[in-house]
Amino acid sequence: MAPRMTVVTLGVTELPRARAFYVEGLGFRASTASNEHITFLDAGGVVLSLYGRAALAEDACVPPGAGFGGIALAWNVASEAEVDASLARAVAAGARLLKPAQRVFWGGYSGYFADPDGHPWEVAFNPHWQLDADGGVVFPA
Repeated sequence: MAPRMTVVTLGVTELPRARAFYVEGLGFRASTASNEHITFLDAGGVVLSLYGRAALAEDACVPPGAGFGGIALAWNVASEAEVDASLARAVAAGARLLKPAQRVFWGGYSGYFADPDGHPWEVAFNPHWQLDADGGVVFPA
């Protein structure tokens, strides 16, 4: 079996607030399999799951905490203008801008926002990668 990522679960402090941010604010589509304990979002071939932070820590047998977990999520877009627009949309929905969009050392253009629970997201235009018609990364061979 080939390794693959199928679900990313974010531990959140208030599920209704997090769901509103991702669905109403950013435009993710929630699955009908979602319920009052968990929200499943279509993230273009990967499921983005929102689950209570304490419950997730308990389930994973790790101590709960709100510090940086050494991970950032990324959202690749097709242009610098889309980076700017995506960051603006996130901030308008309640995100905190961590790093304004700018040209970066690897030749692209990106910026970061934190969702209402502090999870960092990079929004990036990478001129070295192609995106397919659905916005998915065409993985370089």
